Amino acid sequence: MAFTEDDLLPISALQHLLYCERQCALIHIERVWEENLFTTDGRILHEKVDAGEDCVRAGKRIARSVSLRSLQLGLSGVADVVEFGPDAGDVYPVEYKRGRSKRANWDRIQLCAQAMALEEMLGVPVTEGALFYGKTRRREAVAFDAALRGETVRAAARLHQFVDARHTPPAHYEASRCDACSLINLCMPRLPGKTKVRKYLAAMAEIDEETA
Repeated sequence: MAFTEDDLLPISALQHLLYCERQCALIHIERVWEENLFTTDGRILHEKVDAGEDCVRAGKRIARSVSLRSLQLGLSGVADVVEFGPDAGDVYPVEYKRGRSKRANWDRIQLCAQAMALEEMLGVPVTEGALFYGKTRRREAVAFDAALRGETVRAAARLHQFVDARHTPPAHYEASRCDACSLINLCMPRLPGKTKVRKYLAAMAEIDEETA
């Protein structure tokens, strides 16, 4: 199935979905967002990368903030860096992350989606890329093999189903994920029975007006 331009969802939403479906719903369905130390660090890291100029280094052209689109996956976004080698098929996307490498494939799936978008746009195979983690200052090479591509296709399909359903899952507190999430004060995972954050915030605003 091919998507249209109007159907496209952010590539970054894949990571949100796989990390926490409620987080994904708050950002991409309810459209709420809040910064914290971690997201600020990540934003600053991306801004530093984006602020650099395209250049040629060690025989490779380094392109920054490369716009991406895949009608096959129904995704669009921006690659932090794409390195183009001297050969026509030498294309190497690099995604910058503030933290450390993770066992889970969230970041790798996001990068693989970028690679598949580049393949669709350029008509060349993209077999490998890298994740650069700001905490360790190291690159992690990622091979875009059949297993990772399959995960990426399934994640993209799930993302579209999830957003189309327009349903915000209830909160479930999990310290390892919730405590680092910038949306914890809006999500309220320790408060039972809260699903739609916008409705809750609107109700609180009405109470404030009545008691003012």
